[in-house]
Amino acid sequence: MDFNRVIDRRHSECIKRNRFDEDVLPMWVADTDFKCPEAVIRALHERVDHGIFGYGAPPRELDQTVVKRLKRLYDWDVQVNQIGYIPGIVTGFNAAIRAFCEPGEAVIYQTPAYPPFIGAPDSARLKGVQNPLLKLQDGTYALDFDRFEQQIISENVSAFILCNPQNPTGRVFTREELIQLAEICLRQNVLIVSDEIHCDILYDGHKHIPIASLSPEIAANTITFMAPSKTYNIAGLHASVCVIQNPSLMDQFHEFCEGLVGCPGVLALTAAHAAYADGDDWLAEQNQYLQANRDFLDDALRAQLPGIHWNKPEATFLGWLDCGELGLGEPPYEFFLREARVGLNEGKTFGPQCGDFVRINFGTTRANLQEAINRMEAALAAR
Repeated sequence: MDFNRVIDRRHSECIKRNRFDEDVLPMWVADTDFKCPEAVIRALHERVDHGIFGYGAPPRELDQTVVKRLKRLYDWDVQVNQIGYIPGIVTGFNAAIRAFCEPGEAVIYQTPAYPPFIGAPDSARLKGVQNPLLKLQDGTYALDFDRFEQQIISENVSAFILCNPQNPTGRVFTREELIQLAEICLRQNVLIVSDEIHCDILYDGHKHIPIASLSPEIAANTITFMAPSKTYNIAGLHASVCVIQNPSLMDQFHEFCEGLVGCPGVLALTAAHAAYADGDDWLAEQNQYLQANRDFLDDALRAQLPGIHWNKPEATFLGWLDCGELGLGEPPYEFFLREARVGLNEGKTFGPQCGDFVRINFGTTRANLQEAINRMEAALAAR
């Protein structure tokens, strides 16, 4: 696979390209600019050639592929009847907090946070509680366990939305960190709703650990969401996996979703199966390219944009850039959009303390990444 190949995404009905004017370089929403695996494309062609597109039903082959994959990657024993499929993880965690939280209860999540986490409690008429990650002197982020438990008690929290690997910081939480989070939730009777969508995009030998795989007790208190969408660049097809090993939780979740959340369509299910069954070699190549992009960006920030700081992500293809030292006098998102014509994610959408940050998507060609850095450097030099 040639990950340096530039593919024109204009007129492809994608929000990444369509959000901005054509002269803006889009480096924002979390899909990549890479062609998805050939195995996925072949499977989709075969399914389209069939010519009939009835209501989708997950094939048994997909169930078995997911079960085997979870065992192979994480030594996690999951049964077929503990797996479900939904159109997307945002849909999933919104449905979960509605299904399991009562009026007057609260939902906690760590900030900086994936923006839909912030909006989910409000839309469900629940209280959202932000548990800020601790930013250490070396720029890394750590969990604040004491405050986490205090907030759970004081704010009447009944659900915790976990993001691991963490978006936007790129942290991969360790076994010890996950155990401590899970033990607090068990102690305080807080349901864990775990968004693990970035679990396949890992660097430097980091290993993903599904929080539900840690013990039967934790599994019984967890709803896990995963997806092939970020991993294999098929986000627009909308197929995600949920794992619920507590039969009571599974029944309640299914009951809530009935009539509200449909099964992914036949093309989504076809793509998901092909990706999980035959996409490993492509994924290994992609991760190698993405890690090289991450390291290239790290070098470029020091050489060309020394006023911008970050901590190299351990996972994801997203960079969380601290622009506070630049002294722009305005949100860096607005400055770089207007002056550099580079479209980034606006920091303040990730939490109230994030106005000096932007998120950059380095899941693109090396040439695009270099062009974005050059534009940003020129804009700063012209101030």
